[in-house]
Amino acid sequence: MKLLVCGGAGFIGSTFARQRLLEHGDEVTVLDKLTYAGREENLRDVAGRDGYSFLRGAIEEPEAVAAAIAAGRPEAIVNFAAETHVDRSIAEPDAFVRTHALGTYVLLEAAREHGLAYLQVSTDEVYGSIELGTFTEESPLRPSSPYSATKTGADLLVQSYFHTYGLPATICRGSNNYGPYQYPEKLIPLMILNALHGDPLPVYGDGMQVRNWIHASDFARAIGHVLEHGRHGEVYNAGGPDEEANIEVVRRIIELTGASESLIEHVADRPGHDRRYSLSSEKVRALGWEPRVRFQEGLEETVRWYRENRWWWEPIRSGEYREYYARQYGRALQG
Repeated sequence: MKLLVCGGAGFIGSTFARQRLLEHGDEVTVLDKLTYAGREENLRDVAGRDGYSFLRGAIEEPEAVAAAIAAGRPEAIVNFAAETHVDRSIAEPDAFVRTHALGTYVLLEAAREHGLAYLQVSTDEVYGSIELGTFTEESPLRPSSPYSATKTGADLLVQSYFHTYGLPATICRGSNNYGPYQYPEKLIPLMILNALHGDPLPVYGDGMQVRNWIHASDFARAIGHVLEHGRHGEVYNAGGPDEEANIEVVRRIIELTGASESLIEHVADRPGHDRRYSLSSEKVRALGWEPRVRFQEGLEETVRWYRENRWWWEPIRSGEYREYYARQYGRALQG
């Protein structure tokens, strides 16, 4: 296939782009505006390969999208481009509105103009929190943060283009992703790097927020299955094989890094923090997908990757991230 992967220099987008290039032989054009979390380094291992090209630009800019389509002549647009961190959406929601609402609109218009298929990458957070049971694709949408609300709006816009214009569009919603190349504002890489440096491990509230963890490689494969086999106009959930409370994830990271449990520091909880997410994946499994990576195995591999790839994260911890961390947690990184 010939694909335009928007946000392809981010964590999950780069995982997907790498898979499609190396495992499927697709031609991939990546469009990414390279925000703090979108980095060309995430695609270093495919740079220069036949079938891969990169353009810098924002999805909310019609000229950038038009240039990417002209350069790659894709059959489909896969949209990973997003502001992804809930904490940042609470502090600065305007960027989330621009990227998720306006950016999705621009991409949908481009897909309609050029007759392209469209896949929107979304999140379990559009459903809100669930104390018991599991969300299905028919569950009501109850977002609880500016991040999840703007992602919900983008999903609804995609569905409206299918129903109104007949655009061949699908949506794939994932549970909490983890793995290599994840920016360290997120729980798992934050805790890994802090533990390796002897920094405190800031845990929101009691740490009993439960998440359904999926390795990024598994979610990327689910997106590929939906792209190839999904029915237009449909939503597909892709949840991981294991649930784990945040505090237990932190304790596992402590064991794997050899850090001290005394580093755990409970901090004020995030406003409106969802207590539990859980996704049913029966619909995407019917397309032939299933997760391959169990959480313990994936976490061990992820800790090992961060240990062995200082070249990737050292520039992050010495840059803007330190200022963000100090604002967010009220203390400077020590290591």
